[in-house]
Amino acid sequence: MLAAFAVPTVILGIESSCDETAAAVLVDGAVRSNVVASQDVHRSWGGVVPELASRAHQEHIVPVVQQALREAGVAKEDLGVVAFTRGPGLIGALLVGTCFARSLAQALRIPLVAVDHVQAHVMAHFIRDGEERPMPAFPFLNLTVSGGHTQLVLVRSPLDMAVIGSTLDDAAGEAFDKGAKVLGLPYPGGPLIDRYARTGDPHRFAFPKPALPGLALSFSGLKTAFAQLVRQGEQQHPGFAEAERDNLCASLQQAIIDHLLAKARRAMREHGLRTIGVAGGVAANSGLRARLAALGGQEGWTVHIPPFAYCTDNAAMIAMAGHHLLQAGRLAPLDTVPVARSH
Repeated sequence: MLAAFAVPTVILGIESSCDETAAAVLVDGAVRSNVVASQDVHRSWGGVVPELASRAHQEHIVPVVQQALREAGVAKEDLGVVAFTRGPGLIGALLVGTCFARSLAQALRIPLVAVDHVQAHVMAHFIRDGEERPMPAFPFLNLTVSGGHTQLVLVRSPLDMAVIGSTLDDAAGEAFDKGAKVLGLPYPGGPLIDRYARTGDPHRFAFPKPALPGLALSFSGLKTAFAQLVRQGEQQHPGFAEAERDNLCASLQQAIIDHLLAKARRAMREHGLRTIGVAGGVAANSGLRARLAALGGQEGWTVHIPPFAYCTDNAAMIAMAGHHLLQAGRLAPLDTVPVARSH
């Protein structure tokens, strides 16, 4: 470990784990730019197609990095380190970001830092961008919820995190997206579920609650129950899904959030914590944000919710995580390869 390593002041972060090509510049620990290019090519397929995602990353990564540098007011020669997402994620997509980061670091002769995507989501709470926001005090519980991950993470420090609970099957974000697909809504469906739920009755339809021990979560049963409800409703009353759209969305969202918050409350009590945060793409869901804030008020917790821009996949969180890894001297060799799953 290089404990005495002098931390460069300018960090380029690169994110390419799924269908967002992103780059960000961190200067003296503060975000100067955060650029994200989304991939609309997946909409017609109803979900992310890995091969199309990797091709889109190849097209986007150079212009996205150039824009991030331009917005930050720095040249590539000013960079002191490159931080990139090593995984988990789609291996083809990760390869694009990894190869670009390695090549750039080698060309500029600067250090390389490999970041875990899921841990980086926790770092969204610590991003400094000129806006005054309180940061979580350690230790705290982070509810990390996205399309690919659902975890309860005990965060003792930026580099000391332990997963104390996770889904046994599908992620919460996948449950939102699959529910939207059942209703015939376009991809990505999660934000649409959130929108229509605001005018629906969350108690209109009831779903079985997963009976799991400890801090384990599960969403596959809920997905199946929702699909069966819609199918049976259409058989008995054609046009059921369209007529009950808002109520169906509200009821599905209610069930997902109920399960998440029940496990979060249990984790907080078991570990004697008073501070909780939420991060990941599903953290942008207005229902989850509102109910977590309300639960925090009831329980006397301090609740931290990042701005929307730092909930979904972005490179600012990668650069922030890279900042802490660099301070600890955890550099990556130039032959680092991506990993599809966390170890």
